[in-house]
Amino acid sequence: MRMPRLPTLFVAGFTPSAYADTPLDGAGSAMLAVVVLAGLLWYLLRSGRITPGRRTAGDEDLNRLNDLLSMTSDWRWATDTTHRYTHIGEGFRDLTGLDPSSLIGQRPWDIPWDGLGEAFWASYKRRLGRRDVVSVVLARHDANGQLRQFELLGKPYYDGPAFSGYHGIGRDVTERMKTERALIESQQRYHEVVESVKEVIFQTDNEGTLTFLNGAWRRISGYRVEKSLGRPLGEFLHPDDRPTIETDFKRVTAGVLGEFSCQLRLRTRKGEIRWIEAAVRPMPGSNGHHRGLAGTLDDISARKVAELTLRNVNQELEARVRLRTAELEASNRELEAFSYSVSHDLRAPLRAIDGFTRILEEDLGDRLDTALAEHLDRIRRATQRMAHLIDALIELARLTRQPLHKEQVDLSELALQIVDELRSEEPDRDVEIEITRDIVVNADRVLARVLLENLLRNAWKFSSERTPARIQFAVDLKNDRRVFCIQDNGAGFDMVFASNLFRPFSRLHSNAEFSGTGTGIGLATVQRIIQRHGGTIWAEAEAGQGARFCFTFGT
Repeated sequence: MRMPRLPTLFVAGFTPSAYADTPLDGAGSAMLAVVVLAGLLWYLLRSGRITPGRRTAGDEDLNRLNDLLSMTSDWRWATDTTHRYTHIGEGFRDLTGLDPSSLIGQRPWDIPWDGLGEAFWASYKRRLGRRDVVSVVLARHDANGQLRQFELLGKPYYDGPAFSGYHGIGRDVTERMKTERALIESQQRYHEVVESVKEVIFQTDNEGTLTFLNGAWRRISGYRVEKSLGRPLGEFLHPDDRPTIETDFKRVTAGVLGEFSCQLRLRTRKGEIRWIEAAVRPMPGSNGHHRGLAGTLDDISARKVAELTLRNVNQELEARVRLRTAELEASNRELEAFSYSVSHDLRAPLRAIDGFTRILEEDLGDRLDTALAEHLDRIRRATQRMAHLIDALIELARLTRQPLHKEQVDLSELALQIVDELRSEEPDRDVEIEITRDIVVNADRVLARVLLENLLRNAWKFSSERTPARIQFAVDLKNDRRVFCIQDNGAGFDMVFASNLFRPFSRLHSNAEFSGTGTGIGLATVQRIIQRHGGTIWAEAEAGQGARFCFTFGT
């Protein structure tokens, strides 16, 4: 079918060039066809080529135009030269519940739309005065009280050279506006979240040029975001770090390397060097290739300063340890020299006293009376006891100095060996021994034997007046830690004096009570051995009811 020629219509006001010269405010180029269709329909009605009620050749054109308009709009409208409505389609009633005829004769600013002020309508009138294409979004509550928003698109039309008014279309954009508001709110929330992050969030293209930065960039670098975009990230780094980041960026872009992180030095606008930790990942594109990189830059300057400080502190501590070790080695050497002096220089006078006492005994022979013989015997016993004390001190010092050689040691087996030795020394003793089997610890074997020997000999000695005597070596579990105990039913002691137990030369029983009481070094030696193994030792006792010595090992 051939369309009628409409030269006046297109030349006067509806040529595509007119739309190109007059931008549509938010309507978009898609509305061009709608306005043209509306203009065409209006022209056909006014020109008489389409007459309502009379079937003509143009009826088919009219139906087609109506169908097209119904698909692209909700209603049609038209105004006269004074901008008063002369026609409003029935679609307006369907959407608002208002009678379109009630608005005929009114101008757009005469109708009580929601939220529009004088300034808006003043601008709208100026556009009408210039015969611009108009686009406006209006809001009004419908009959149900629901706020609805409408978009009106209009174009001036002419009857020949004379302006005849505006005509256009209207459509309901309530849902579209809701979607746009939701999108704006979502974008605003996204912007607020991105700007609230303390780390720098950045994006680059495949060349490493910055395409996005959040506000944290200026806080860390001192550079304004808008001045930094379009520049390579490496330009802001320390020169020594640029080759590294450029190489890694190329590897990620090429798909050789996935996500990666590294520590870099950033040079701020003021020339300050700040340490940053970069976490980078590729951004996939629509064609399967990367469209650039995205990542974060975290200012770790404080942490690096702390690490360097800690390193310096550690170095200082190591230096102090070396100094203290050297001092300790010097003290050990002095102690060794002292021990040598004690073991040699002090023993000589003791041997002289003991020798001359023996000579006196031999020379005097039968001339010795009882009192004199007793005096000489006491001198010899004192020199022998002094020799034992010297030996005990030297042994205590040796045990304190010698290095530990830890290994798996069966304390039960060592205890059995010591008990066999005690039985061979006093075979007539009636002693009941109970030793828990397979008590294995990680300890120095030599020191572990000295420890057990001192404790078992004490238990053997101080239970000598009991028949039968009972000695027990067992292990218990307290607070997830093994506790080893040696218990006897001997003389015990008063716990008031327990604090003196582990002091050198401190004894709670005299030689008059128990022969061979010892030097008072044994328990001090035991405590030193336990301490060197990272453990503790304590005693529980009651006078006349026996004693119980418990100890732990650190490992």
